[in-house]
Amino acid sequence: MSNRPGRAYIYLPIVFALLIVAGMFLGRMLNFTTGKSQGQAYENLPPDEKISEVLKYITEHYVDSVDHSDITEKAIEDLLHNLDPHSSYISAKELKDINEQLEGNFEGIGIEFNIVRDTICVVSVIAGGPSQKAGLLAGDKIITVEGKTVAGTNVKNKDVTSLLRGPKGTDVKVGVMRNNQPKLIEFVITRDEIPLYSLDVAYMLDDNTGYIKLSRFAETSYIEFMEAIQKLRKEGMKDLVFDLRGNGGGLLNIAVDIADEFLEKGKMIVYTEGRHSMRKNYTATSKGALTTMPVVVLIDENSASASEIVAGALQDNDRGMIMGRRSFGKGLVQQQTQLPDGSAIRLTTARYYTPTGRCIQKPYNKGLDDYYNEEQARFESGELQHADSIKFPDSLKFHTPKGKTVYGGGGIMPDVFVPLDTSGRTPYLSEVFYKGVFNQFSFDYADKKRVVLSAAGLNAFRESFRVDETLFREFI
Repeated sequence: MSNRPGRAYIYLPIVFALLIVAGMFLGRMLNFTTGKSQGQAYENLPPDEKISEVLKYITEHYVDSVDHSDITEKAIEDLLHNLDPHSSYISAKELKDINEQLEGNFEGIGIEFNIVRDTICVVSVIAGGPSQKAGLLAGDKIITVEGKTVAGTNVKNKDVTSLLRGPKGTDVKVGVMRNNQPKLIEFVITRDEIPLYSLDVAYMLDDNTGYIKLSRFAETSYIEFMEAIQKLRKEGMKDLVFDLRGNGGGLLNIAVDIADEFLEKGKMIVYTEGRHSMRKNYTATSKGALTTMPVVVLIDENSASASEIVAGALQDNDRGMIMGRRSFGKGLVQQQTQLPDGSAIRLTTARYYTPTGRCIQKPYNKGLDDYYNEEQARFESGELQHADSIKFPDSLKFHTPKGKTVYGGGGIMPDVFVPLDTSGRTPYLSEVFYKGVFNQFSFDYADKKRVVLSAAGLNAFRESFRVDETLFREFI
């Protein structure tokens, strides 16, 4: 028998060394720490450090290349979305677009457009804007931008916005096809600040009744609203229909200012309160110019936030009538904080309460999908067609000063229910709508009759236009 050590004994030191190295590496992998003592390695990391360490580990060790900035933004988005449906992260680019909507202006050439048959068609030019000054007309078709063809290239709305918007004072050259013109007409348009109007229309429905439709509550909305009121009063307005259907909200202070016009001094408009936010009351001042004017407010399932503040303030003060369908149910207050890179977070810090103490925020404990698909659930349950399909528990009952019963827990329930018009929910009409056939036909019709229609004016068109048999057959 040989006295020489076996082959296994020769390799034992190497095996031990490999095990030690592997143990060191595994230890580092398991505790995600570097530069810490052995005792600290097993301590629980604080939550903020844990997130940082995980992101760092993913960046350094993931099988494919990872954009650290991108995964950080996604982590922040998920973190905030898990709190509630309205706490959110906003990238720098998104924030710029949002601010333009709320501030009521942007920098561009000043046109409204539709893409019809893969061509950018000018629907209207903003009065006094760069395009009007350069000579563009409604009905013009933009074929080239900076010498490059954009017609027939599957151009999208975002592409058009990117091409035509830009800093104030810069130029953009467009080639336009105009009816009865054999060649493209070229225009050099100097970009400028363009107003974004939040008030869609204001006109008289009859000799006594004015109608105002507001699409959002932006910084300019109160001024637009009061200018419309003055205009309609000069035309004989004694009653007002205030349309907030589809208005998703906006700035709290603008909603308060508009509601203030309808209420007597000292009346509660809304109050906010949160776990870390003391109660703040918003009450009417003495400036109300519409305190005695009969008013009907129209709302629907897409009226939210600031729209609900106005509707709730008038309803709870027995001021006017609310008509339509139960509103969206957004009663959370967000505080926006800007981050150093130009992005921002919006964090829910409080809840809105109507004057009677109703919280109008609908439940969100079943997840984001259920929350944002609730309109479909309302439709399927029959709520949008039948008022008696809506059930409120007694615990959500409140009473106005004059004894009217109102409800909390999810939106503003109107005083007068108006069922959803379901005539457009057929498969045929849905397909026609989503394929853009309505837009194409309407644009072509307006283009052919532009001279006649423009000469007659908006009021004449509104009062006299009818879809007759000939027009209907032409459409189908």
